[in-house]
Amino acid sequence: MTGISIWLSDFPQLSHLGLSALTLAIVIGMILGNTVYPAIRPLCHDGVNLAKQRLLRLGIILYGLRLTFAQIADVGATGILIDAMMLCSTFALACWLGKKVFGLDSDTAMLIGAGSSICGAAAVMATEPVLDAKAEKVTVAVATVVIFGTAAIFLYPWLWQMNLHYHWVNFSAEQFGIYTGSTVHEVAQVVAAGQGVSPDAESAAVIAKMIRVMMLAPFLLLLSGWKSRGNAQNTENAGLLRNITIPWFALLFIVVAAINSLDILPHSWIPPLITLDTILLAMAMAALGLTTHVSALRQAGLKPILLAAILFVWLIVGGAGINGLVQHLFS
Repeated sequence: MTGISIWLSDFPQLSHLGLSALTLAIVIGMILGNTVYPAIRPLCHDGVNLAKQRLLRLGIILYGLRLTFAQIADVGATGILIDAMMLCSTFALACWLGKKVFGLDSDTAMLIGAGSSICGAAAVMATEPVLDAKAEKVTVAVATVVIFGTAAIFLYPWLWQMNLHYHWVNFSAEQFGIYTGSTVHEVAQVVAAGQGVSPDAESAAVIAKMIRVMMLAPFLLLLSGWKSRGNAQNTENAGLLRNITIPWFALLFIVVAAINSLDILPHSWIPPLITLDTILLAMAMAALGLTTHVSALRQAGLKPILLAAILFVWLIVGGAGINGLVQHLFS
């Protein structure tokens, strides 16, 4: 699937439509995942999980070879402020809508909010031990991330083209990349959506997203403190801190970008490593597609889907407003 998607992405007819190797990989994966994959799943399960988790993180780490600190500095304070505003507003909206409008329990609302506001399924899984949430609630939250995050891969390149035509907001490719990185759910989805716009948008999107990912650790610490309020003597609370997942791959991404900025590696090494990075990310996207099933819609239920849908609309519309306002103030 990876080889086919990379081969197809070289066709001008597809590349002009914003169908990058990563987008094609997830499309092919989704087609096979809902047809033939269930029959061979026992044979491929371990490899698919390896691609979704370890290979994805390795691909993100190596993505630092495409960037320099000068590009990261261009995102800078603007990207940090936008990410913080999107995280806080999206999570607060999820908690309020989930409990007051849809009558969901707080754990489900917060899990969906964490997935939408930070970094998708990884944030859901990292939040689970802090909340001590039940497995079925985690499954529902992950399903919503997969559904709407996958939709974003195809929607954002289309929004970019529509904005070029109708001029809804005055975004450059780099500014649209920051908008993408601050509002799309998963890291892999951000890479695919950014790649469907332009190289400048892709780079800015990944930087903004990695800043957002690195906000996961302080978010979990604050959430743990909130959960243990008024119960400081409870010895179980100390165990919560040990369960917090620190996104080390985000820190290694910065280290690799620093290596690239300082020209430490021989220049002849960079192109093969970037090619390897593309292959790893395409494999991760194909694996994500293989495990994206239509049945996830039925499994999640209507109310969580509606909550995630409203959050998705907020990320798109509210995110555009916040990005436009902050970038106007800092310009």
